[in-house]
Amino acid sequence: MEVQGKVKMIGETQTFGSNGFRKREVVVTTEEQYPQHIMVEFVQDKTDLLNNFQVGQAVKININLRGREWVNPQGETKYFNSIQGWRIEAAQADSSIGNVPPVPPADAFEPAGNLNEEDHDDLPF
Repeated sequence: MEVQGKVKMIGETQTFGSNGFRKREVVVTTEEQYPQHIMVEFVQDKTDLLNNFQVGQAVKININLRGREWVNPQGETKYFNSIQGWRIEAAQADSSIGNVPPVPPADAFEPAGNLNEEDHDDLPF
């Protein structure tokens, strides 16, 4: 799966526990009718992938959805989801428009030369 959009925020690398687990978060704003702010986590050696990107840059991030189950001390089961990135690359700013080809300029077309002035239509305007 992938997420495309513009980088809104890149967090600092966080280190947890005695085992040195590292995590870094990036927020990407999608470019669609209703933009979404999607937080993606990069962990361990993947945190360094964010070093070459900056706020405002259009990116494409390959992701995995992760889920886990946790039972709290009261015995209630809770479920958590996370979005984990494993690759990030610069994207074309207009690639999120659905890959619509650009419209050529008007002067790229030749004018029609086979018009018959005697032909007329019956349109009222």
